Amino acid sequence: MLSRLVPAGFSDIFHGSIVSISKEISRRRTFAIISHPDAGKTTLTEKLLLYGGAVQLAGSVTARKNQRATTSDWMELEKKRGISISSTVLQFDYDGYRINLLDTPGHKDFSEDTYRVLTAVDSVVMVIDSAKGIEPQTRKLFEVCRQRGVPIFTFMNKCDRPMKEPLALLDELEKVLGIGAFPVNWPIGNGADFQGIYDRQTKTMHTFERVVGGKYRAPVAVGGLHDPEVRGKLSEADFAKTVEELEMLEMAGEAFDEAAVLAGKTTPVFFGSGVNNFGVQLLLDGFLKHSPAPKSRVMAGVEIAPENPAFSGFIFKIQANMDPRHRDRIAFIRVCSGKFERDMTVHHSRSEKKVRLSSSHKLFGNERETVDEAYPGDVIGLVGHDGFGIGDTLTTDPKIVYKEIPRFTPEAFSYLHNPNTGKYKQFRQGLDQLLQEGVIQALYLRNSSVKTPLLAAVGPLQFEVVQFRLESEYGAESRLEAAPWSVVRWLPTDIKEEDLDALSLPTGAKMAYDIGKNPVILFQNEWSANYFNETNKQCPLSPVPVQTARE
Repeated sequence: MLSRLVPAGFSDIFHGSIVSISKEISRRRTFAIISHPDAGKTTLTEKLLLYGGAVQLAGSVTARKNQRATTSDWMELEKKRGISISSTVLQFDYDGYRINLLDTPGHKDFSEDTYRVLTAVDSVVMVIDSAKGIEPQTRKLFEVCRQRGVPIFTFMNKCDRPMKEPLALLDELEKVLGIGAFPVNWPIGNGADFQGIYDRQTKTMHTFERVVGGKYRAPVAVGGLHDPEVRGKLSEADFAKTVEELEMLEMAGEAFDEAAVLAGKTTPVFFGSGVNNFGVQLLLDGFLKHSPAPKSRVMAGVEIAPENPAFSGFIFKIQANMDPRHRDRIAFIRVCSGKFERDMTVHHSRSEKKVRLSSSHKLFGNERETVDEAYPGDVIGLVGHDGFGIGDTLTTDPKIVYKEIPRFTPEAFSYLHNPNTGKYKQFRQGLDQLLQEGVIQALYLRNSSVKTPLLAAVGPLQFEVVQFRLESEYGAESRLEAAPWSVVRWLPTDIKEEDLDALSLPTGAKMAYDIGKNPVILFQNEWSANYFNETNKQCPLSPVPVQTARE
């Protein structure tokens, strides 16, 4: 049929192009690493880069001045605090795969950034501290993944420290998270006696040697369970315990169910120590073998397959000043379908205008290089487009519009003042650019003579980040003033100004507008918000931010 519609010879070219795109899609793996703070997420990220050949020397968050800082934590404040504050894209090739690894913040105050990143990935690696088990933030992030149907791979970290019994950790996964757990490998020894890992699928023992600082790949000896060379490194007690536990797992009779993994119903479990590089190679290879390639996206009930010839993608993150020398902002876009080509012209969903994408970059932390083409699953950075916002769709088919980005209700509120009038321009420009990143929101009090915006964020640590970045990136000092509210609720979008005047507010409550000019009410506490709801049934409030702007 195709040969009737196109000139002779062209159908072969067209078919070859489709095959080429399908091949590129099949080798993409786009995933995020999630965890509770201090579970070792950033360290594991660095070690995956080491074993993936993307870096030659693994850094450490706690590195001294004469050592390298981690690749993924590029922001100055991250290096000082020793935590991940901003999600980072790390793209590299390994064993025939094109990997897009997204390192995310673990701290709950930065969860909004993490949740947005989870819209752009096809699977996640969940890192658990094997001494502590499942912690609150892990549970929250897991729930977000489950709601989106994202396959989850679990890495039980820090096995070289005193840890919970492996069987107890599996039981906790199943009971607390309500997901099936299949141990792909098994730890040999515990804490200081941790020797290595038994791979249940290949029936081989992997015993490791420690490397000073974990900077280089750990030497490993591979053999059978009863191999004398491997067996000789284990005490009688450790060997007997390992054999008994492995027999129990075999008696359970569970087989690896790939369909259940891809459906998010079972999580493959790997054990190891990120800091000492134990089990990292097994995790990387096992993950790439069983994780999914880019999947279709559903848009208004219509499925958009990655092989769809129309290019499309959505912006899930904006970052200002990744390169302080140029004071630029970069928009991160997840490619969902078709092929991206530099200098292509696309439709911008929010402005409904045509935009030429001339400055496109492949990303590795804060390093970047020009990229000429990208395929579904890839995350690329676009520079020089101030009109782009989080959640925007870019596509060659205007009918495609993604609604992927969730919005979260702020719980912390503060005023940010400029104490130095001579730096007003830097302060204003810096704050405007940071607001465009979408992590903090600006509210404006109704009928107020004060023009200082009220900043709202999911967690108060976000304000500290804003202050630090204003000073370090824009040279503008700031003074933070706590606001008396802790709850914000959105009023109906069609409410009229005269109706707002007629509302009776509880003591301490105040009306304001968000950046889209939608009216909100600020309350001092949850009780006050509930009281308003009870006494104003005709005016229902919403805890979810409004996604559209008022005229």
